[in-house]
Formats: sequence, structure tokens, C-alpha cells
Amino acid sequence: MSMSVGESGGEDAPMSEINTTPLVDIMLVLLIIFLITVPVVLETVNLKLPDVAFEVTTTKPENVLLSVRSADTDGDGEPNPESTACEVYWGQTPVDSKVLLERGQKKLEDLIADIGGVENITEENFPEVHIRGDVNTPYQCIGGVIYTMQFAGFQKIGFISEPAPGSGTMGRL
Repeated sequence: MSMSVGESGGEDAPMSEINTTPLVDIMLVLLIIFLITVPVVLETVNLKLPDVAFEVTTTKPENVLLSVRSADTDGDGEPNPESTACEVYWGQTPVDSKVLLERGQKKLEDLIADIGGVENITEENFPEVHIRGDVNTPYQCIGGVIYTMQFAGFQKIGFISEPAPGSGTMGRL
């Protein structure tokens, strides 16, 4: 509410002050609308993630089996979870990222040569990468291996895990 007292010009003179009451009312209404609608916009998609169960994978000889763990920096023979250094094994052979990329590219080149060209590649004969990561391995180690193998040309990269005791397989569910 606004009231003018003791101004010159009388009652018929126009007011030179802006009435801000309607502006404040509109702003409060907009604030309430935004407070109600923002949580609706920010809500995520409801998903039910799968229970702890695993699907038995068939291992093909052309698949690449990689193991990733933290490096043994304290010399006790066990991986050090605080270490940022990584150890990557192709089968049982330790490799660094450069050798990993070269071996991955060579594996795909040999496969293409064996099947008679790129046009003969199918989903069944294309090798997969199976990564076994230690539970204490930092993400940067596993993420680096994933990136390197994708850069080498592999399209299917999966993780090998050990299911919780007592969990069933997908066939039993």
C-alpha cells in the first residue's frame, strides 16, 4: 500500500512514484511457480537395477582377457589401494598402455586377415575384451584400459565379476 502525505499539487496532480506492489505480487507468484516446478524438472528416471545375479559368459579363444589392479608400491607383494599406478595384464603377461594398444590393434588386424577382410566381420566372430578389475583398483586404471581398447578398435568391452555367495545365475531366476 502506498500513501502520499503532504505533497504539493493537490489531489488532482498525477503521482510521480511507481507503484511496485503489483510487481512484487507477480514476482512472488513466479517464485512460487518455480519452486513447485523445479523439483519436477530435476527428477531422474526411475529405474530398477538388476539384483545381484550373473549371466554365464562363453569364453571364445579370440577374446582378450585383461586383469587390472593397483601397483605394488610398498613391496609386500600385494596391490596397494592408495597407489595411483596401475598394473595391467594381458592374460598373464604384464603390459603398459603403449604395448596394450599395439597388441590390441595387432589382434584385430590378424583377425581381419584370418577371416578374409572387413566385410566378413560379424558379431559372432568379433573378439570381446573381458576386464577383471581388483576391487581396490582406482577408476582411472580401469577407465584407461577401457579407453585404450576402444581406441584399438574393440567394440564390446565387458567386466568379469565374482557374484556374491548364494546368488543364482540368470538361468535359475
